[in-house]
Amino acid sequence: MSRYALKVEYHGAPFCGWQRQADGQPSVQAAIEEALARLEPGPHRIAAAGRTDAGVHATGQVAHADLARDWDAFRLSEALNWHLRPLPVAITACARVDDEFHARFSAVERRYLFRMVARRAPVTHDAGLVWQVLSRPDLDALREGAAHLVGRHDFTTFRAALCQADSPVKTLDEITVSEHPYPGGTEIRFALRARSFLHNQVRSIVGTLERVGAGAWPPDRVATALAARDRAACGPVAPPQGLYLTGVTYPADPFAG
Repeated sequence: MSRYALKVEYHGAPFCGWQRQADGQPSVQAAIEEALARLEPGPHRIAAAGRTDAGVHATGQVAHADLARDWDAFRLSEALNWHLRPLPVAITACARVDDEFHARFSAVERRYLFRMVARRAPVTHDAGLVWQVLSRPDLDALREGAAHLVGRHDFTTFRAALCQADSPVKTLDEITVSEHPYPGGTEIRFALRARSFLHNQVRSIVGTLERVGAGAWPPDRVATALAARDRAACGPVAPPQGLYLTGVTYPADPFAG
């Protein structure tokens, strides 16, 4: 068997999330595995760096697959993209890797982006790709609130009740908040970087920070919520359509060169 790393881009709206479901609901994993079965008949099981939820997008998801045939990496990506059509899933890079490479367990960093658009008029071209709010948030307050979350903490407050992680303790290496021009309004981008994240952690953080930016919470209430280690202390969870898995880092970039 030969192992291949796949960089995957997808629009999350048509899917129940990344992970294959027992009841047959459409998932990104199932779509790619079915495309692989068109190339090499038989069951296929691929592993990914992150199990994104229903409606969440990706521009830099990474998965790996084991295949019996020795494929040219470019031809494999082209063949998979052919069989994935017309689904909004694309293999943007492919590389042969050592058997020791694992898309999930070899990763040393994951990066997420959350897009929020503030404007009165309905979003049209980016419908389903951003979280729309009506008023421009206070950026200074957003950044002040976000600063409380950087570092190693018990993130129980920002963890989904059904999260299966062994521990709620994670290190959030970076969270940046930036503003960008947007027709008729403004776009706020939250960029987060960590070795790994808890289930719903990013959406819980952004939803809480939105309350700060809207003036409903003072920035230091984020620190109070974090210290509570209680899910009830979390703000509303942001909707999935604004969230993107943008990149995964490995000790050696499998797609370099």
